[in-house]
Amino acid sequence: MGGYENGDSPAAFAGEDGVILGVDGGTTNTVCVCLPAAMPPPESPAAVPVLARAVNGCSNRNSVGEFFAQRHTEVFDFYLSESTALETLELVMTQALAMANTDRSAVRAVCLAVSGVNHPSDQQRMLEWIRDLFPGNAKFYVENDAVAALASGTMGKLHGCVLIAGTGSIAYGVTEDGKVARAAGAGPVLGDWGSGYGIAAQALTAVIKAHDGRGPQTSLTGDILEKLELSSPDEIIGWTYADPSWARIAALVPVVVSSAEDGDEVANKILHDSVQELADTVIAVVRRLRLCGEDGNDKFPLVLVGGVLEGNKKWDISGKVIKCISKVFPGADPIWPEVEPAIGAALLAWSHHRKGLKLENGS
Repeated sequence: MGGYENGDSPAAFAGEDGVILGVDGGTTNTVCVCLPAAMPPPESPAAVPVLARAVNGCSNRNSVGEFFAQRHTEVFDFYLSESTALETLELVMTQALAMANTDRSAVRAVCLAVSGVNHPSDQQRMLEWIRDLFPGNAKFYVENDAVAALASGTMGKLHGCVLIAGTGSIAYGVTEDGKVARAAGAGPVLGDWGSGYGIAAQALTAVIKAHDGRGPQTSLTGDILEKLELSSPDEIIGWTYADPSWARIAALVPVVVSSAEDGDEVANKILHDSVQELADTVIAVVRRLRLCGEDGNDKFPLVLVGGVLEGNKKWDISGKVIKCISKVFPGADPIWPEVEPAIGAALLAWSHHRKGLKLENGS
């Protein structure tokens, strides 16, 4: 939670002016934060007065699945449940409001930033759903989760480019006059290369190919078998399809990084290729929006978010990605957010709410 200046607690800002909700709905989990609507503009990341924070499961309707067996045909199928994703969103918002000792009637604005929201029709369905949840004149904003991640690095100002590399990957950019562009973010089947899932899936494939004799031998075999407590590469097939959730596969990324740090050529190639894919994703967005200016040298915020870009000291994935991007666009200004994307979403909703009040007051 954020710090509070002048000795004020978050509750001091809440009063009768209501609250703001910001939701970051990802493939791994969903986070909701509650801010007081009457808070002053935060002077620093530490000054954001968080009333409450709640966490729940996945809310990406493209990865929430319920597994069932058709006994007679012995065909196993996965189907995607939008209702399950919406239930998760409703639950996490309800939890945050309860933790803040308030209720839905106090909500003034909500920003839902959810992975899997990729088309205006996705936004419209979600807007229709959320309007039924909250009484009164609350304002609602539905975005892809990349928007919240960008706002978390720019403290609510939508300008620049964000690269998310967690379970999935996406680059999303916004110009100062509101033009937007994105690259990747289409899920593992259509190519979130460079993501945690992409890295780990390539490593699992490399192990199977090495076992078959179709690829080079790799220390990934022993390292992954040890991590999964399996005795043979043949067992990896059963482990993978027993629960092929994206986050479960992506959790193997630290094993790949460790193997690369120990000098394994296959693991190093996977990571080098992933670095280039992530850099190319950003470069595509920056070019389309001309965030770099006409001469290609203008400075622009480059927000970096996600587990793949964090915590690797020896095999520095984020450092290598930045180096690749800077060769093309020297004005890229890397930012590691000091607040989480859910707070970025809340700051966007708060900013919209504040502008609305100014218009109502004629200022």
